[in-house]
Amino acid sequence: MKNFKELIVWQNGMDIVTQCYKLVEYLPANEQFNFRNQMTRSSLSIPSNIAEGSSRSTQKGYKRFLTIALGSIFELETQIIAAVNVGLLNTKKAEPILGLIEEEQKMLQSFIKTIS
Repeated sequence: MKNFKELIVWQNGMDIVTQCYKLVEYLPANEQFNFRNQMTRSSLSIPSNIAEGSSRSTQKGYKRFLTIALGSIFELETQIIAAVNVGLLNTKKAEPILGLIEEEQKMLQSFIKTIS
């Protein structure tokens, strides 16, 4: 398999992690173990599963981890939207990462189709 660090989908996943950690700083302190923890864990899961999948010796194994990464990015999107909806995050603060998330979702779906 490819060196995962060279994959644009992994690099974008890392950008999402960085943006997520910046975004959660705007959450109230009392959300430390709720939204903040869940959102950072979801974001870290995206590039982590892409990297782990690249170590698999079969395309089926790789696809499994890419699918997990895709689930994590949909989970993160849901958490950000929920945080906006309940007034914990400002829409303007969330828009940049939501754009990255949409792009990453498309890339992951395309990558999964390519290796299938």
